[in-house]
Amino acid sequence: MDLHYLRPIYAQPGPWASVYLDASRSDESGAREVELRWRALADQLAAMGADQPTIDVTGDTLLNYPPQEGRYGLAAFARAGRVALVEPMNAPPPADEARYSELPHAMPLVAFRGEDIPYVRVVVDRAGAELEGMAVATTPRLREVDREVRGRESYPLHKAHAGGEDRRGDNYRVDEVWKRNAGDVAGATSELAQAVGAEVVVVGGDVRTIPMFIDKLPKRWQERVVRTDAGSRAPGADEEALDDVTIQAIADVADRHAQDAIDRFQTQRGQSLAATGLPDVVAALQRRQVETVLLVNDLSSTDTLFIGLDDPSLVAVDADTLRVEGVEDPLRVRADQALLRAITGTDAELVLVGPDEVPLEHGIGAVMRWADQRTV
Repeated sequence: MDLHYLRPIYAQPGPWASVYLDASRSDESGAREVELRWRALADQLAAMGADQPTIDVTGDTLLNYPPQEGRYGLAAFARAGRVALVEPMNAPPPADEARYSELPHAMPLVAFRGEDIPYVRVVVDRAGAELEGMAVATTPRLREVDREVRGRESYPLHKAHAGGEDRRGDNYRVDEVWKRNAGDVAGATSELAQAVGAEVVVVGGDVRTIPMFIDKLPKRWQERVVRTDAGSRAPGADEEALDDVTIQAIADVADRHAQDAIDRFQTQRGQSLAATGLPDVVAALQRRQVETVLLVNDLSSTDTLFIGLDDPSLVAVDADTLRVEGVEDPLRVRADQALLRAITGTDAELVLVGPDEVPLEHGIGAVMRWADQRTV
């Protein structure tokens, strides 16, 4: 997964307030309940030494965030009286949480958010088409707030009117008009797919119309189509079924990405293009050599690493290594915080894996950009 969205919180020095809040409002008293949950977190931040302006601005941001339907959470990261990042979560965190530390505590957000898979979805029928796309779509759930390129566009079909009682002729003309319209909709779909870099194109709607539309798409996008008869725009149609298909299609793409990374890791271990174990992976991050980190997200881990604040690649398993690099006073921080900062700052990618998916020493491995000549 690409962690570019974390760059704003690694571009500034700490300390950071990191907050995960259940923002659900189940009834009229919900806002009061959210406020009480926030107050408990604010007290925790104060006890940890957070400054009052940072606590206040975090609370203002969370309590005034536009309410959403259903159960959801919010993650916020703030320092020096300013919020640098606030992210909605389409389910509450397992527990409300507040941290005040030199580096942001971002791993819960990363694990929840999953990989961003851009996609396009189009619903077609004899009345026309509705088209929407997302530049960012997370694997656990679709999120309206992530629509960055376009919302929804409608392409109504202007039917030809036949005279007399020749219904067969009327149907023929409607089909011909749709075939011409299908080319326009396919062109708009291709344009949007190109704009968002779509990895999947979900096509739903009328089962008779879908094949005509898909046939008009360029081959490049035909190969990424996931077809479903869900999503009909007829009254009473089940819109959630189309969402379910879209969510599953995105999850399937994310799973393929993860498996590709695992396959590369296993293939390249014998070619000096992969590392396993915390010391070797951290050393490779220091050299900006890592393309992808494979990591088991162990919430119970107490591992720590040392960092220098001037450069995200200044990370090591021991302080002396950084002193040799000119860091006078290395800081000791949680390993997952240091790893996320190093991965983001060196333009590497992250794949979270289960403990039984791939053998990794100490739950971490890496695929390299180039072979380390010292081990060839």
